[in-house]
Amino acid sequence: MADQRKKAPGDVDFFTEYGEGNRYKVEEVIGKGSYGVVASAYDTHTGEKVAIKKINDIFEHVSDATRILREIKLLRILRHPDIVEIKHILLPPSRREFKDIYVVFELMESDLHQVIKANDDLTPEHYQFFLYQLLRGMKYIHTANVFHRDLKPKNILANADCKLKICDFGLARVAFNDAPTAIFWTDYVATRWYRAPELCGSFFSKYTPAIDIWSIGCIFAEILTGKPLFPGKNVVHQLDLMTDLLGTPSGDAIARVRNEKARRYLSSMRRKKPIPFSHKFPNADPLALRLLEKMLAFEPKDRPNAEEALADPYFRGLAKVEREPSAQPVTKMEFEFERRRITKEDVRELIYREILEYHPNMLKEFLEGTEGMGFMYPSAVDQFKKQFAYMEEHYGNGSKGPPPERQHTSLPRASVIYSDNTIQHPPEVTEDFSKCCIKEVEKPQLDSRSYGISMTGGPLQVPQRVQGGAAKPGKVVGSVLRYNNCGTAAAEVLQQRRMVSDPSYPPHYAIPGCSYPTRRTPTCKNERRP
Repeated sequence: MADQRKKAPGDVDFFTEYGEGNRYKVEEVIGKGSYGVVASAYDTHTGEKVAIKKINDIFEHVSDATRILREIKLLRILRHPDIVEIKHILLPPSRREFKDIYVVFELMESDLHQVIKANDDLTPEHYQFFLYQLLRGMKYIHTANVFHRDLKPKNILANADCKLKICDFGLARVAFNDAPTAIFWTDYVATRWYRAPELCGSFFSKYTPAIDIWSIGCIFAEILTGKPLFPGKNVVHQLDLMTDLLGTPSGDAIARVRNEKARRYLSSMRRKKPIPFSHKFPNADPLALRLLEKMLAFEPKDRPNAEEALADPYFRGLAKVEREPSAQPVTKMEFEFERRRITKEDVRELIYREILEYHPNMLKEFLEGTEGMGFMYPSAVDQFKKQFAYMEEHYGNGSKGPPPERQHTSLPRASVIYSDNTIQHPPEVTEDFSKCCIKEVEKPQLDSRSYGISMTGGPLQVPQRVQGGAAKPGKVVGSVLRYNNCGTAAAEVLQQRRMVSDPSYPPHYAIPGCSYPTRRTPTCKNERRP
């Protein structure tokens, strides 16, 4: 048997590079949605847990395929510890005929929506650390001239060490410096509850990064209280809720409204006085409320940008400029497809080109024009289809039987497992954030869009489950301490072509444990999302 498994060196290298047949051991489906299925898996090459998202029939609608292209391209370019990172994309067996793609992410344990819903004992240190990460990630995104446009708790993934990562860039857009002053993208962007006022009524003629700052303000308010700040039932109700808290806009602000109906509605609205934030959030840190009030300014020009917000006194003792990098602006060449009408075949070719970024040898062949045009490359996709189909059939019925095993003839070289089960990783860069723990005894069922098309950079350790009694997914059982800013930054190696990365920023954190006794009383009910 051993002799039968031996292959010539060229064969071994070929199947190791292209086959990928035994790299990922798929375990179970953890989420389903309109865009596909997400399964947890084990990466036998690195020893890490990963999430594999299968996106179905991506070319059925060109608009959906373009969204997927936009997202995988942005997540290749925007490499930052507060943004989810694509680890790998499986090579499709055929360049011109594939319909599904399999995108591999780091496995995150929950999302911010689940964390907020499951916890009534978050501390002021949690609040500060959460907001700091969101603003730091947003600084990087905005300096790349990218607007996310769909920030909400479900699009913020969370781990047990309180690490947050921004995901789901399908609605994101790039604003180029030579673009016209007025940028008219579709106004139906962020989920209504987190949508800036200028998007609710088409108020202003130009998008600015302030739309994302407003969304972060809404998310932060929800973290403070455990429930959404502006859960509007429709656009008019949304404006009513905003003005109930912020007061009626000034005459100058109303005059700048470009939507005539919205302008008339605001002009006819009874005069409302703003409610002091100290009354709305009676137990919050005054410095936190002062920053929140700035982020929720009705007019975009009155909101701070992410860099200004990070310099706010609220983050004194935590913020450090050297670990808050800016990005290089995204080039027009990367997004030239946005400026022309493209066909289904155009998008297929562009997505295939993005997939090759994760297959260096294939990319070299492609660029040199030596790729075999009619060759069907050995791929894990066919086997993954069988496994996903098996698990989807048994999803939700309590069955956890293993998926069908791969056949030995499709396996590349066997993985080497050492007797001590140890896995070597590159030297880790530590940073000084203290640790809180999110207890996860049962795995949450995630919407497949939670993994937008996204996941994180560097080999982050998946935290161990906390021992003890049962708790809801996302339950916080520990807390963060004050941060002493004694961490060390290290150089980050550029790993792929055209990846934007800051050499002064550590790729991930190792965070010591601690505990906190503080509790708060409000609980969050499972709110109905719009």
